[in-house]
Amino acid sequence: MRAGVFLYPWDVIGDPDAPARIAALGVQQVTLAAAYHSTRALTPRHPRHRIVTAEHSAVLYQPDDRWSGRELRPYRAGSWAPGDAYGQAAALLADAGLDVHSWVVLAHNSRLGAEHPEVCVVNAYGDRYPWAPCIAQPAVRALLVQLAAEAAARPGAHGTELESCGWYGLAHQHAHDKTAGAGLGDAAQYLMSLCFCAACQDGYAGHGLDPARLRDAVRGALEPVWSGGAAPDTGIEKLLGADGTAATLGFRTRTARALQEGAVNAVRQSAPEGFRVLLHADPVPYHCGANAGVDPAHVLSVADGVVVPCTDGPRLLDPFAARGVPGAVLAANLTVVRGMGGRPQSLERDAARARARGATELRLYHAGLASRADLADVRRALARLG
Repeated sequence: MRAGVFLYPWDVIGDPDAPARIAALGVQQVTLAAAYHSTRALTPRHPRHRIVTAEHSAVLYQPDDRWSGRELRPYRAGSWAPGDAYGQAAALLADAGLDVHSWVVLAHNSRLGAEHPEVCVVNAYGDRYPWAPCIAQPAVRALLVQLAAEAAARPGAHGTELESCGWYGLAHQHAHDKTAGAGLGDAAQYLMSLCFCAACQDGYAGHGLDPARLRDAVRGALEPVWSGGAAPDTGIEKLLGADGTAATLGFRTRTARALQEGAVNAVRQSAPEGFRVLLHADPVPYHCGANAGVDPAHVLSVADGVVVPCTDGPRLLDPFAARGVPGAVLAANLTVVRGMGGRPQSLERDAARARARGATELRLYHAGLASRADLADVRRALARLG
């Protein structure tokens, strides 16, 4: 069972032992960040640093001249990944015999939202989400499609994995989030993620909804949540009604499909023949975030496969496996960092369960963040898995 790990360029550059250490885990692939959001990352084995602070969303290479004259464009990284950090790290990993694929984060960019607030998701209360560019806006989609093409098809990469290739919403996992007080369930998360920017209001109107009435309906449906009266598992249709639920989901699904098709096609036009394109995906269409909600049948007709979150169990693989698409990659993404809720000590069991549900590959998050003990467990498990 082919296995790969996620890495940042700064996990490799300046650490001469890193490529051999990763190869010794028994993995065949590294998914290396080429375009990534802001983060504060631990580097527990690096000889020169322990913490890397990526101050804003950035491309981790030198962008080309396709962005000349464009207002919305990617940002270059600062000291945390100067120059062509991706290219340097990729070459070192390839020299160690590892198959390098790019890791591209799309609709998650706090600096873009801070500098261009007009492109952000706006909730029913008028609050903007600066980390979430609204993919219904044509200028945003154009940016993300071109970013996918440039960041994915880096020299030497044999494939790419596109993260956040869909709607982003309320959930952000920001270091200072204080949003858990009301105990939002799936339905309330969805309502708080519905966007009411001008483009989305036009989209709702095109699906037969009055945007002002929809906004009022969302606020009314959420009011019991703020008072603690709504059960976390209350269904969306119960909160918003069948018509409102169907229309909003219809518009958002069509919009996400347009982005996914555009991004995948742009990558294929920029990449050599045989270049593999995967999407980080969740089979529940109304889910937002890094693992964008998708229609399994559609996404497997567009991309070469999906990377599916399986740390909490392999059940999300089922809707993709049920499609029975020959040759589709179903990669089970398992966190192997104990401090982040992972179970490296159970990797052999978890991998077997994922394979039984249709997984064809493994992705292990994240070899750069993991402790020595975590990596030792990974190495033992992969050796037993063969």
